[in-house]
Amino acid sequence: MEAIKEFLQRKDIVISAGRYGIGALGAMAQGLFCSLLIGTILNTLGKQLGIEALVQTGAYASAMSGAAMAVAIGWALHAPPLVLFSLAAVGHAANALGSTTLDGGAGAGGPLAVLFIAIIAAELGKAVSKETKVDILVTPLVTVLSGVGLSAALAPAIGTAATWVGEIIMWATELQPFLMGIVVSVVIGVALTLPISSAAICAAFALTGLAGGAAVAGCCAQMVGFAVLSFPENRWGGLVSQGLGTSMLQMGNIVRNPRIWIPPTLASAITGPMATCLFRFQMNDPAGGVAAGMGTCGMVGPIGVYAGWVNDVAAGVKSAITGWDWLAMLLLCLVLPALLTWLIGIPCRRMGWIQEGDLKLD
Repeated sequence: MEAIKEFLQRKDIVISAGRYGIGALGAMAQGLFCSLLIGTILNTLGKQLGIEALVQTGAYASAMSGAAMAVAIGWALHAPPLVLFSLAAVGHAANALGSTTLDGGAGAGGPLAVLFIAIIAAELGKAVSKETKVDILVTPLVTVLSGVGLSAALAPAIGTAATWVGEIIMWATELQPFLMGIVVSVVIGVALTLPISSAAICAAFALTGLAGGAAVAGCCAQMVGFAVLSFPENRWGGLVSQGLGTSMLQMGNIVRNPRIWIPPTLASAITGPMATCLFRFQMNDPAGGVAAGMGTCGMVGPIGVYAGWVNDVAAGVKSAITGWDWLAMLLLCLVLPALLTWLIGIPCRRMGWIQEGDLKLD
């Protein structure tokens, strides 16, 4: 046993929820953002502006999503160069096969399959790296063969499971829009602020439709909410870094005083059902729901909603983009998160739950 521990330590193979559930998952979301999501944005811009070069560029970027996610995961796991480069093939295979179901239909499990399979392939590749005199052959062979083999064996099942879970969530949201609007908005919003990836979660289960709209509302409530709530302490720099960057910046303060999380979380519990019941706000971005977990980070959430509108109009599902649509986006993504969080924060400050300096960013 000691020999195994020493070997794992020497190979920097750390089997932990932190490395896989936070490090690898977060890196995967960045890879997804830099390929599929950026590709979708470019594609939408190209179609709206009539610039075919942007459409083609977006298509190239989107096609590389599997490879980008796997390489990002390998980077998070400190994979050596030969393992890292080999993961491009693994990611492509896992994403392609995970995007199908066991019966050959279209699945939603591409990102989830990449996460599981790229982790295993990367760790196996690390285990054999530089252990032989023909490392240039052995390491890529072990990484690619194990990754592609696992993709063929497991990815369609992962795709089926992810599709099933996503459909259950979206079906439940349609059936019980008020309750599920609260649940989805709060859970995804909280995930956005935690050091895990809400975007990866939404992508893994392809959360679109009303569930995707509730997720957008929850993420915006956290980001815009914290930006406004902490304005007295952090001023304009904090407003931009949290409102357009990430509410994760507040995690250190949340650990010290968890009650600062109450106002934005309650705000998300209000805007979520408003999105599902009042505005029927939907996220149908062609990227498969990843933008639903981005909130106002670079305004990716609203851009994803707009891309979904354009896609729905082109498909004939939606007749036109209306003023009601724009009003819903403005209120749910910006105005209500700011207003509700600020109002809920007033009694929290008066009761001493939130004190001066509690929201100060370093």
